[in-house]
Amino acid sequence: MQVDFKFLGTGTSQGVPIIGCSCDVCASNDSRDQRLRSSILIQTESAQVIIDSGPDFRQQCLRAGLNRLDGLVITHEHKDHVAGLDDIRPFNFRSGQDMPVFATEAVQEALRREFHYIFRPNPYPGVPKVILKTIQENPFQIHGDTWWPLPVRHHKLPVLGFRIGGLAYITDANHFSELALERLQGVDVLVLNALRREQHLSHFTLKEAIEWAERIGARQTYFTHISHQLGRHAEVELELPTGIALAYDGLSDRSIGADYRSD
Repeated sequence: MQVDFKFLGTGTSQGVPIIGCSCDVCASNDSRDQRLRSSILIQTESAQVIIDSGPDFRQQCLRAGLNRLDGLVITHEHKDHVAGLDDIRPFNFRSGQDMPVFATEAVQEALRREFHYIFRPNPYPGVPKVILKTIQENPFQIHGDTWWPLPVRHHKLPVLGFRIGGLAYITDANHFSELALERLQGVDVLVLNALRREQHLSHFTLKEAIEWAERIGARQTYFTHISHQLGRHAEVELELPTGIALAYDGLSDRSIGADYRSD
């Protein structure tokens, strides 16, 4: 399966620059240091799907020139990954269809609570139209494409990464399940969170992310969900081993192989 992708956002929960911060990263003129909240666009021959709809969802879709979206997949319920759900409305209007939103039951519960007006029996006219699709650890289909959930932990919170063909995307994690490691075998391109250098309760550090990237052994690894504490993009890049790079907003990759097939 041919998989193309584009990073819509590569920043941490506050984005970069952070409001009121004047550190070297937040004051940088390098566009690669200007990071919206983490999200990625996945494109195959069958579908165009976004993983996570954070607070910058509208801006990300405009910047990417999107006029169609076939589905939204949610990794977990934290605000920086779901706050932009309301902005799927233009896709509803264009297609005349409800938007499939793939999420675990726990994430769905959070969406029903935080976007209660969407799910009322007689909703206000013009609210987003969504169809919640329950996912767990089993593979699921989007327009005929197989998505393989990658269960990880964000401290104590269950989070799902995903493998689509030869691409694996994992954000907000500091622990892999055995199932995730099994499904990562032979992956071609790995996307993994690398928050900062200092130890963190719920995210991989740069050192930990490098160690896991080398263990998993993808042809190319990109780090995302990056804090201003990590350092300037151009300087951090010089420290990274061959085959590992910092992602940045707008980065795309169109040469992915190694589809995943279960036994």
